[in-house]
Amino acid sequence: MVMQSVNPATGKLVAEYDEHTPEQVSRILETSWARFESWRRVSFAERAALLRRASEVLESDKEALARMMAEEMGKPLAGGRAEVEKCAWVCDYYADHAERFLSDTHIEAGRTKSYVHYEPLGPVLAVMPWNFPLWQVFRFAAPALMAGNTGLLKHSSNVTGCALAIEKVFRDAGLPEGCFTTLVIPSGAVAGVIESPEVAAATVTGSEGAGRAVASKAGEMLKKVVLELGGSDPSIVLDDADVALAASSCSVGRLINSGQSCIAAKRFIVHEAVYDEWLELFTENMAAAAVGDPMDEETVIGPMARADLRDELADQVTRSIEAGATLHLGHKIPEGPGAFYPPTILTDIRPGMPAYSEELFGPVAAVIKVSSEEEAIEVANDTEFGLGAAVYTSDLARGERIAARFIEAGAVFVNSIVASDPRLPFGGVKTSGFGRELSELGIKEFVNAKTVVVA
Repeated sequence: MVMQSVNPATGKLVAEYDEHTPEQVSRILETSWARFESWRRVSFAERAALLRRASEVLESDKEALARMMAEEMGKPLAGGRAEVEKCAWVCDYYADHAERFLSDTHIEAGRTKSYVHYEPLGPVLAVMPWNFPLWQVFRFAAPALMAGNTGLLKHSSNVTGCALAIEKVFRDAGLPEGCFTTLVIPSGAVAGVIESPEVAAATVTGSEGAGRAVASKAGEMLKKVVLELGGSDPSIVLDDADVALAASSCSVGRLINSGQSCIAAKRFIVHEAVYDEWLELFTENMAAAAVGDPMDEETVIGPMARADLRDELADQVTRSIEAGATLHLGHKIPEGPGAFYPPTILTDIRPGMPAYSEELFGPVAAVIKVSSEEEAIEVANDTEFGLGAAVYTSDLARGERIAARFIEAGAVFVNSIVASDPRLPFGGVKTSGFGRELSELGIKEFVNAKTVVVA
């Protein structure tokens, strides 16, 4: 069997890749486990030197990697370059901090000595999506490798080229064979990999369905799993917000990665006192975003990653309009090749509409008018998701109070878009998943926190 990579801007075939056979998968898993047995004993200093070298390889290969992302999933070049730079950052970050994060934690317990010692678990399987084909992988791989684990990647089939390029980055950086390996396998083969005794744990970034499937199998096998799933992130614009700032920030948050981001702003909950002014500015910003060839430096919004995803999004918009939403901007699919979809705004959103309750994974904004802070909070939390959220207000104490005490999400940002950062924990609640990536919390997800007591 082969996997195909298709350019979503043109519909033309980019490349075909032979899937790994069951025998090849078995050898890869055996090699990963054997490498773990030696890699776990490599010093933090040696691991850090190799991760810093991976950062250098990423920077030197930045242009080629950005172009590969543009070809395979339609990411505009500027976004691709920024993604590569962020991957280099996370490698450097864990090279600098992993040893301190995993140093023994001493605890006074009335004994001669008592402490927590952190040890790696083994090969970690990552099941990753196409929307940030490098960043999603490196934010798992950098901490996992620095902790002494080895990495196995099952990437989305439409970005197989990126998956193999990631493996090459680590190989070019000098990491030994088996430290990080890409499995070119279909989704149906993932359960068998998790069942393998050579796999210690799993991590998933992707849809709720993918998360449930992997978590179910990992639970059956009593293996650790971390899930970072979908989101329908609310952005609350309060009556005292800086309206121009809020409109600008909200449009950037909605259109980042052509709207295909789990933490992209998706639902805009706007106080009636500033609604008209905000909507006018927001509409101007959305309408001005250039849609086109991701290889064009002026492009802000490239195609969606696949035509079927574009069609699914358009259907959600159509069903919302049929249920009473008002089409304020967009929704007209352009003629010609490519999975393009224009910036779109829906207003008069109410419960029961797809735009209210479902994740809109593309450049579509669902706008909801509210009359009070309390109603804004209620609407923001009226979702099965809980990944990120934003609050816009001129009163920072008010924004912090709402963010810290009242919004049900893994991260809440005041007066800016939600963004991942190697220094900050990343993850969600409710059906957005569980566990954390990045920061000190992220590197401790895939280690054994061993209690050692000397009487």
